[in-house]
Amino acid sequence: MTNQPNHQQNQQNQQNQQNQPYDPYGQQPQAWPGQGYQGYEDPHAAQQYTQQWQGQTWETQNHRAVSAQAPDPETAILTPQSPRPVQGPRTPQEPAAPAATDASATGYGPATVGGNARVTDAQRARAEGRSPIIEPGMQPAALTALLGLLLAGAAAVGTYALLVPLVILQAVTAAGWFRLNGMWPARQGIALGFAGALAADAALLVSGRSPSAILGTIGVWVLLALVLQLRSHADPDERMYGLMATVAASALAIVAGGYLAAAADAVTVGAVAVAVAVLARALPLPTPASVVVSLLAAAGAGIAMGSVTDLGTSGALLGAGAAVCALIGHRVASYDYPSRFVHFTAGVALPLAAAAPAVYVLGRALA
Repeated sequence: MTNQPNHQQNQQNQQNQQNQPYDPYGQQPQAWPGQGYQGYEDPHAAQQYTQQWQGQTWETQNHRAVSAQAPDPETAILTPQSPRPVQGPRTPQEPAAPAATDASATGYGPATVGGNARVTDAQRARAEGRSPIIEPGMQPAALTALLGLLLAGAAAVGTYALLVPLVILQAVTAAGWFRLNGMWPARQGIALGFAGALAADAALLVSGRSPSAILGTIGVWVLLALVLQLRSHADPDERMYGLMATVAASALAIVAGGYLAAAADAVTVGAVAVAVAVLARALPLPTPASVVVSLLAAAGAGIAMGSVTDLGTSGALLGAGAAVCALIGHRVASYDYPSRFVHFTAGVALPLAAAAPAVYVLGRALA
């Protein structure tokens, strides 16, 4: 009778062992972090052992700080979170590049509009019904007037004194023309144009201020510019564009040497007339009225300076003729949405450089 309970106890132990998993090492299963005793995974306990990214990522297109989203606790173990730049959706109204500044607010715009490098601000202005002309304004006009007065005073002193403001005018003319054509930096072209101006000045002094020295220097420098562009490895269109810009810049800088070939009295009258005309043109008046006022002011300045020199009342014609050429140069420097640097180079120099032939021709005709 005493063995029957032991036999029942042994049968109960055998049944419990059959219900447990087989362990060859005789060890009990251990509960891992996030794992219960029943063999299933606790999704909430796994989250505390998973590395989470809680910083901020920067969106590369819109430059806005975007907080990283918290990982999904169900997939935190299978897919660990890592920092990645977040790209937000782009709206159709948002441009791909920073838009150009409003030209009406500042008066100046960049060389091209954002998104299309082949569309200039002048073309955009025409498409929007606006004028592609921006006039230099009063500050460049004041610099033009100052340079004109320096030319007039130096001409009254002597030939070599005239060289100082003339060389400054020729250097600014060569640099301003390339910048006006959108070619910057163009060191070889600017250096070639300025070298041509210096060569023309030297030829004028050697030849006794003969105007043939100007024409001969222009011919030689056209050949030099042609050789320079033929040695270039750029595209044919770019070489042609560079050739035309180099020839024009050299010709304008050399033609400015006409002040050195003209009579001293003609230079004095013409330079003062250009200074007065440019200042009057910068006044806040409608364009037709401003042009008329500029021509009348230049004629009056020619009469005033003619009375001081030997030209007399004929100085009015010389002053008006020089003012016409100066206004043409002023108009060229205002074209095609130029930058502020253009206005302080081409806008300053072109009125005086364009007036040099008129000063020489009218000075000889009225002497």
